[in-house]
Amino acid sequence: MAINPYNRKPLKVLAALAAVSIGLYGLLFAAVTWGDAQFKPKLGLDLAGGTQLVLAPRLVGNAKVSSDQLNQARDIIVQRVDANGVAGAEVTTSGGRNIVVSMPGTPPKATEDAIRRSSQMQFRPVLAAAPGTNQPVPTGTSTTGGTATGTPTGKATGTATKPAVPTATGAATTTKAGSALPGAFVRATTTPATGASTTPAPTATTGAVTPTTPATGGTATPKDASDLAQITPQLTAAFQQLDCSKDGVLDGIVDDPAKPLVTCSDTGAEKYILGPVEVRGDQIKDAVAGYQPLSNGQPSNIVEIRLSFNSSGTKAFGNVTKRLVNLEDPRNRFAVTLDSQVLTAPTAQAAILDGQASITGSFTIQSARDLANQLKFGALPLSFDLQTRDEISPTLGSEQLQMGLVAGVIGFALVFLYSLGQYRALGLVTVASIIIAALLTYVSIALLGWSQNFRLDMAGVTGLIVAIGVTADSFIVYFERIRDEVREGRPLRAAVDTGWRRARRTILAADGVNFLAAFVLYLLASSNVRGFAFTLGLTTLIDLLVVVLFTHPVVALLSSTKFFGGGHRWSGLDPQRLGAKANRARYAGRGRVAMPAPASATSDGSAL
Repeated sequence: MAINPYNRKPLKVLAALAAVSIGLYGLLFAAVTWGDAQFKPKLGLDLAGGTQLVLAPRLVGNAKVSSDQLNQARDIIVQRVDANGVAGAEVTTSGGRNIVVSMPGTPPKATEDAIRRSSQMQFRPVLAAAPGTNQPVPTGTSTTGGTATGTPTGKATGTATKPAVPTATGAATTTKAGSALPGAFVRATTTPATGASTTPAPTATTGAVTPTTPATGGTATPKDASDLAQITPQLTAAFQQLDCSKDGVLDGIVDDPAKPLVTCSDTGAEKYILGPVEVRGDQIKDAVAGYQPLSNGQPSNIVEIRLSFNSSGTKAFGNVTKRLVNLEDPRNRFAVTLDSQVLTAPTAQAAILDGQASITGSFTIQSARDLANQLKFGALPLSFDLQTRDEISPTLGSEQLQMGLVAGVIGFALVFLYSLGQYRALGLVTVASIIIAALLTYVSIALLGWSQNFRLDMAGVTGLIVAIGVTADSFIVYFERIRDEVREGRPLRAAVDTGWRRARRTILAADGVNFLAAFVLYLLASSNVRGFAFTLGLTTLIDLLVVVLFTHPVVALLSSTKFFGGGHRWSGLDPQRLGAKANRARYAGRGRVAMPAPASATSDGSAL
């Protein structure tokens, strides 16, 4: 049997909806089979319980934490937690000192570390560098036969009694002749063809291993942060004793931005004496992680973090790089520290005056993205230690979830009864549309739980229940437009097309307002309120999708049937019941024009 040409377009639209649905469920099945997804949506803190972390500020001596510092830290931690997805985590303060973070499920250690790290990125000049493990101190002989005096130059003035130890060029690489230096501090728009600049390794030195002390005993006033007068006997002793291979060697380190710092690289391969901070983390305007591009524009396999500085940071960064390019190794290196550890310490190869820098190191793409997010959200004003970590039970539990689902079923039943009473058989289209919307919502929430860590809490369930009314409202607007056209006496096919054109504008306006409200609420709210806003926005988009790809095509197909197109009294489109105007022709096959029955006559011949 040939298909009516009028039905081809609705069938194509329905086929597109079927393809979308099959694709979503196929993706979920693949994610469950070969990934870590699950068929059931993930539940939030109030429905499934989770983990509670109590973070205590790390203070030195008699220092105290202020309420402003604590509130600022809380706000930053909230942003970091929310960056991990709509999980419904809660962040509060406790006792005017601690911060309590409650997260659903069991978060990985990397997530816990990302939340409590200060992420204070600082830029310090390198004064001295050596391998991270303790080495015997080489003894040098002065060229004059005496003890070396005067201002140190960063290189040995005599002959070492053991082979020279080369100074590494960055935390992420091992220095060998002809090795590639880290591609840090190159302009973000200029990248070497190999993804990193290649230069000869610096000349091996022995003086960098054991920084010599000025004759004044470190009392000379340093001219700048790169001046070796910054190195005191105490720093020299601490540098010699530091063994970066030991666990916890940097615990309790006091990182004063105005003073030099003895520290290790994040891999423990190198240790440093660093000058005072010259560019602060709060001078970073933006941070973006990605793969470093090659000269032809194609991405390389080198992960980088591209930094943009604000006006003060641009000026400070330019001044420092201009100074460093004229110094000898290792003082021509600029260390990037995060939480007092050196991420990378590359050589400054040129003065960078435009405030754009690129940092490479031992990053994975995920760790680089995490770090970039932390830098964008700001640095914590305090460093925090994990005081306690406890498993917490659901605050509501399965009973409240069941009651919420029961409320949803009751709401659906009421909509079903109203649709049948108001629209007769046409109300079945409303019910079918709500079922299709529910199936798409379910698979979307399950996929978002896998990909975006979305967790369904009680507020989100409330958003889903509200969505039943929002979805039904769109169908009511459409059906009423069709019935208005039927009342005007139009044929049903014409009524469906004209009614859709008029209803579409109203539906788009209503869904647009709902989505805008949900979007604004999502941006301004936090914790479980974001869950409500998220589900409301998601279901609004799905409602629009279902109306366009299911409801309208189905009604268009039904209008060509005898039951609906002929205006059966139970179809919901009976012209006589709707009071259609009488100035139209009568039914002629399936192109019927609505017309009410003629008025009956009384015994005296007058019409009633």
